[in-house]
This record gives sequence, C-alpha cells and structure tokens, in this order.
Amino acid sequence: MSEAKLHRHPQFHSAFLDHDRDVLVWTPPGYDAGDDRRYPVLYMQDGQNLFEPDTAFLKGEHWRVGETATRLIAEGTITPLIIVGVYNTGDARLEEYTPTRDTKLGGGLADEYARMLIDDVKPLIDRTYRTLPEGRHTGIAGSSLGGLVLLHVALTHPAVFSRVAALSPSVWWDRKVILQTIRQSRSKPPLRLWVDMGTAEGQRGLDDARLLKAALVGLGFSENTDLRYAEYEGATHSELAWADRVGPMLEWLFPADA
Repeated sequence: MSEAKLHRHPQFHSAFLDHDRDVLVWTPPGYDAGDDRRYPVLYMQDGQNLFEPDTAFLKGEHWRVGETATRLIAEGTITPLIIVGVYNTGDARLEEYTPTRDTKLGGGLADEYARMLIDDVKPLIDRTYRTLPEGRHTGIAGSSLGGLVLLHVALTHPAVFSRVAALSPSVWWDRKVILQTIRQSRSKPPLRLWVDMGTAEGQRGLDDARLLKAALVGLGFSENTDLRYAEYEGATHSELAWADRVGPMLEWLFPADA
C-alpha cells in the first residue's frame, strides 16, 4: 500500500480576503494505489499546527494529525479520508475567525472566510483530488477561535459541511454571539457535532462549553447520537492538548462503519 503524503499549495489566493495562505492536503495510505476510489474530506483551521513540527505555533508542538489518522486507518476504526489544513494568517487570524465585529477587538470576517473555503479552497480540492464532494462526506474542524469560526460556517452552510468538530471553541466572543446564532435557528441542521473543552482551560471556558452544549441540545441535537460532548480532565488550551483529542474526534466524525 502506498504511504500517506502531504501536499502543499503555497500562497493560496482568495478574492474574498486580503491575505494569501498555504493550504496543506494530506492524502491517506493507499491513495496512490492507482484505483479510482474517492474519499471524504475534513477541512481543518490553523493548518500550520497540524502536520509539521517546524511550523507549529510552538515549534515541535503540532497535532500529529497525519500520524494519528494513519494509525486509525490501519486499525480500521476510521474510514480513509483526505485532510486539508488551511493556514491562518497570523495577525489577521482574529479578523478572519470571528463572526461579528467587537467594538474593542475588531474582527467580523467569518462570512468572508466561509466564502473563501466554499468558493475557492473546496473547488481546488475537489478538482485536484479524488474527493467525495457532497456535504454528507465533508467535515470542518478547528480549535479556539478556529472552533468558533467553523461553528459559524457550519451553522450557516450546513449543506456544505455536515461533520463538525469544535475543540475548545471561543464561545466568549462578542458576548457569546454564537449562542444567539444557535438559539435563533429555526430548525436543527443535519450536522454530526463534536464539542470539547479541557478542565484546565478555566472555569469560564468550561461554563461556556456547557452553555454551547445546552444550546445545541435545545436546538434538537442528541448527545451520543449526533452530538458528542467531552470534557478532558487536566487538559490545557494548547496544541499538545488538542493533539491528544485528534483520535477520538476523527473516530466520531468519520467512523469506519459510517
């Protein structure tokens, strides 16, 4: 079986945002076997933290996404998939990852970020790689503000992204505006959701995660049916803590028997 590979699309340009960024694409073992098999796709934010130790926010502290996915595929616990890592743009990260403009912090470009993903990045991936492009096969994941932006994107575009993982999401943004979005939704979107938080991320973070879970349950999501909520004892707000959750997150979003 051919090995997993990491492909780089450097300085990807979008008409919707000012800053260019690298896009990484991880193809699973067996992808180059010469057949015509197509694969589900997971789009992940903060791409520089996912695969390569030298590009991580803290050098050496990356999520080890490729290694974990390779192991789980070999064990038969997840379906083989393509994973896309979209780099953040440093100083513009907060602007792009937030759904509203805060009077003190700025922000508010999440809708433009969504258009970049949907109208620019996803078409590139679908025409370049053997994907299953339909929404039921497509996921989106991220942590912290990356967890906030993907919740906004998935809730506003549920036909595009149906498998959603928010690790330690920044629910606090702009007076918890993401909770308003959920509570004002007219119907439950067809999503499979993962939400988590570490107990060492502060009481506010835990309280916010529990409020998020309650809002999702109020919208009609059912725990362990289409919502998996987890609190990790002693886990901090860090890349290494999130790396430890990649395995169970992938198992929930892309189980082998799905």
